[in-house]
Amino acid sequence: MTPTQSTDRKSRATDAGRNGQAARPGRAQPVAAAGTGAERAQQVAADWAPTAARLLLGLVLAWFGYHELVGPSLWTGYVPVVSATSWLAVLLVLAHGWLLLVLAVAIIAGVAHRAACAVAALLMLEIVISLTITAGLSDLTMRDVGVLGLAICLAAGTRQRLILSS
Repeated sequence: MTPTQSTDRKSRATDAGRNGQAARPGRAQPVAAAGTGAERAQQVAADWAPTAARLLLGLVLAWFGYHELVGPSLWTGYVPVVSATSWLAVLLVLAHGWLLLVLAVAIIAGVAHRAACAVAALLMLEIVISLTITAGLSDLTMRDVGVLGLAICLAAGTRQRLILSS
């Protein structure tokens, strides 16, 4: 260890002791609230990014669900194994639309948001598999892969703001 490293370590230990924290070698201690405007903006962005992602995922799911409920016959062609003109296909699209809408509301409101994101991820996985089987890899499929990835990340994340329950 060089003299400079020893001095830095002692300085961190002293600063940590003043803040009532034990010094941890090799780890940076929390910086005081004062900082440059760019650092504060970066911290605010980091704090709010998961919340913004959650709200945007909810909006996308609400958009999908709304369109499935308003025009179910436009979506029956995506229902696998069932004839697109059957009443069963329309019923499945309507059920799918309602589920998307309920998940969107739960995700946006922050009600059991991790569970809702996990269910949304499973639903998006079903959509991606169905689209891949029926249409192959397309821009539509890849868009839904991105939404699937977002849902997975939000289901696994723990830092959220504006939630009612976790």
